[in-house]
Amino acid sequence: MRPRASYRPSHFLPPALLVASGAVVGSLSVLNEFFTSLFNVLPTLLLLLGGAFCSVYGRVRQVALLLVVYLAYYLLDTQVDHFQVQGVVREDAGLVFHLSSLLLPLLYGLHGCWEERTHLARDLVARCAVLVAVLGVVLALGSRFPDGMLGAVGSVYWPLLHGDWMNLVQLAYLAFLLALVALLVTYLRHPRPQHGAQLLGLCGLAWMLPKVFILPHALHVMSSMVMLALTASVAHEAYQMAFRDELTGLPGRRALNERLRRLGRNYVLAMTDVDHFKKFNDTYGHDVGDQVLRLVASRLRKVGGGGKAYRYGGEEFTILFSGKTMEECLPHLEAVRQAIEAYQIRLRDPDNRPRNDDAGRARRGASAGQAVSVTISIGAAERDALQRTPDEVIKAADQALYSAKSAGRNRVFRHGENRRGAVRIRDVAG
Repeated sequence: MRPRASYRPSHFLPPALLVASGAVVGSLSVLNEFFTSLFNVLPTLLLLLGGAFCSVYGRVRQVALLLVVYLAYYLLDTQVDHFQVQGVVREDAGLVFHLSSLLLPLLYGLHGCWEERTHLARDLVARCAVLVAVLGVVLALGSRFPDGMLGAVGSVYWPLLHGDWMNLVQLAYLAFLLALVALLVTYLRHPRPQHGAQLLGLCGLAWMLPKVFILPHALHVMSSMVMLALTASVAHEAYQMAFRDELTGLPGRRALNERLRRLGRNYVLAMTDVDHFKKFNDTYGHDVGDQVLRLVASRLRKVGGGGKAYRYGGEEFTILFSGKTMEECLPHLEAVRQAIEAYQIRLRDPDNRPRNDDAGRARRGASAGQAVSVTISIGAAERDALQRTPDEVIKAADQALYSAKSAGRNRVFRHGENRRGAVRIRDVAG
């Protein structure tokens, strides 16, 4: 089971805003000439530019999803244009619409769950081959047996589950449900911005299809927003890879450096180091070492006083208090040190791991297994007349951290105001 910190609302926020705005704009009966022209060409532009962008980052899955959405858009747009110009639907409109409603969620869900392989070119060829094979078979059967295909797709197979509110064929709702479950499982297994965007994009398509012939702009607007959400998720994920530490979920050193450029005149920086971390790794293995880092990060994330934690590198973390004085920050640093010291990690047989978090909590008080404790040392410094730049403050905090570790670890030290060294705040035997 993944730690809860891996599932972040930020994975869903950008696509949620895009899909919601698409639903609002797509519901309008009238758009001015500029926006009408924009949304007429935007899906094609997004396929070209978004596809190129995703290809550069090696995101073949997103390229395939863009292609699936665009193919459905193109087929339905041809029908909608004829309906808006002639006032009647084409003879094949029913078959095209029902097949699109069925195949769009199925192909979308398939490519969304299809994990990317190492060889990107082969992956893309395989995905395109599946698309060509499916569309080729459907096109051949639809051309040869149009009435039979229409009857098979449009039949009500489960009368008890059919409602008057259903504007799509019954099989289409089943396809959307299967795709939704598959994409949800994919996100739960690998919580990433791309998987969050895929989920909400599917919801946008489910909103769009019943309104294709009812609302004049629903098809163009929602197709554009879904394709934009899929493309933006690649940029979102690239940003997270650059600025957020994957193991702990905390912002990384690059994010800290960006924040240091925008600090005010008053701030406190605390450097934190896990005591005897190398011993943990050598004694219990790197898996336990990673568990220790995640534990420390989870506690540092909850530091009070407006502090924000960053992973500085290795077993070192940084806590930044903006607009605070040293006296205001020290109680919060001491509290987080005590919280980490009080937590017991119980080591168990790796072959007898709990199935879920509830089972793990139930076993936590059991006597079986070896319990180990984790402590941290903290060195803090604030900006003053002697340490004026962030680099100087970090250097002073490092000096205080070194003094804390030399004095026996598991304690908070502050850097001396007279620069003669670090002043000990509290001594706790560890």
